[in-house]
Amino acid sequence: MHLLAHVCLCLVVALHTVRSEVFTAMVELEKTLQTEQEIAILLKDYIESEEARLAHLKSLAEDYDRHSTFALENPDHFVGNPVNAFLLVKRFTVDWDKEFQFLKDNITNELVSTIEIKRQHLPDYEDLNGAAAALLRLQDTYQLDTADIARGEVGGVKTQELTAEECFELGRYAYTQRDFYHTIMWMQEALDQDARELNKTADRALILDYLSYAMSMQGNAHLALVLTNELLEIDPSHQRAKNNKFYFERMLEDEKFKGQKRGDTGLQRVKNPRNIDDYRNSEEFYAYESLCRGEDIMPIKNAHKLKCKYAWYGHPYLYLARVKEEEMHFDPWLVVYHDILSDNEMNFVKSFATPKLNRATVQNSVTGKLETATYRISKSAWLKDADHPILSRINKRIGTVTGLNVETAEELQVANYGIGGHYEPHFDYARMSDIPSGGATVFPYIGLKLFPKKGTAAFWYNLHKSGEGIFNTRHAACPVLVGNKWVMNKWIHERGQEFRRPCSLSSKL
Repeated sequence: MHLLAHVCLCLVVALHTVRSEVFTAMVELEKTLQTEQEIAILLKDYIESEEARLAHLKSLAEDYDRHSTFALENPDHFVGNPVNAFLLVKRFTVDWDKEFQFLKDNITNELVSTIEIKRQHLPDYEDLNGAAAALLRLQDTYQLDTADIARGEVGGVKTQELTAEECFELGRYAYTQRDFYHTIMWMQEALDQDARELNKTADRALILDYLSYAMSMQGNAHLALVLTNELLEIDPSHQRAKNNKFYFERMLEDEKFKGQKRGDTGLQRVKNPRNIDDYRNSEEFYAYESLCRGEDIMPIKNAHKLKCKYAWYGHPYLYLARVKEEEMHFDPWLVVYHDILSDNEMNFVKSFATPKLNRATVQNSVTGKLETATYRISKSAWLKDADHPILSRINKRIGTVTGLNVETAEELQVANYGIGGHYEPHFDYARMSDIPSGGATVFPYIGLKLFPKKGTAAFWYNLHKSGEGIFNTRHAACPVLVGNKWVMNKWIHERGQEFRRPCSLSSKL
């Protein structure tokens, strides 16, 4: 009986054991379902993350496509606007750095490598600085209002407005050049734009930091303190602002600031002198900028005697195809030839010269070496007669019209001016583009200004027959405000002109 009981007990225990394993397995299956759901959630989260990543990539691609498609409808018109040009350069420097880091983290290595290759053709920070400097130069030369530029209104042409962050970038460039005059203008505009923006693009505290220091450097310690206090309200832990506050308060305690009240937060007249070097403070530079703006600085002598005519100079080649000559000045003698180049010729020269363009240089007056200079912003190429029959034909036409021997002349120089491109007054040309605004050639010492017109050529002598230089031919190329300026230069030497323009001992001929 005990044995039977023992056996039965074993069976019961065994039965319970089997049922327990089944029960345990059911629990595990329930856990499996829960795990499955968790995996589903993880996958959905991943998909959402991937969709967000792809959505950002798609948005980026669509933005680039939309922007480039619009601009390429008329690229000359688009990049000919200095605001567009600046924003385009900024787009592929400051903005691109942020986007490219995202791309590197979210696309294949192969695609990253391809983009890296393309990136070699994109602007760099030197270009950004150059574009910013050009805008500031245009602002000064043409006396443009900061707010107008920020609204995208330049030279009567409307483009997109600048954001607070874009105004800040212009101010920051000026700051790095210790140009506090422009720093104040653009940082103040950045503050104004920031106040209007619903979707903030800039760090207001950072703007205040730059602006307060620039204010102090221009002699506005009180306003610098007011701005610093506003900065500390935004970020009470800002250590530099704390230090600056102490410094500005000390400045206000100096004798020259005794008339101001530290607690006064009313409007103050901002002192913002333009710090310029001796040359930019000279009469020549004043005349140069005034003429660039189209102002009359002196009457043209004997202007009532100047005339236009169809000229042929007794040359049989010109008898049936006379040139349109317009007299611009008598002493020095200067004329403009209209429609001297055809559209086909100009288009060919531009396309032929484009791959040969290099940054234009000037000759160092001390070393004699060629070097780049901030007072000449353009790219140029030299074209030989033998390069193409069209170039040979143009050179022959120059010789026919001027009556000079061009066999000893320099090669044709083709120049394309960059953003705000200019060439300040210098001694030493046919136009191949119309320019909506700016870009005139001006002669500060005779008050003459020649505004660009496609297909025209200006001609003058730099030297008297005696070989002495004609000082009044000192001239300058004004900054291009709006447009794309192409010019073609031809320098004809004395050598080879012995019988066409004989020498003379008189410096008046």
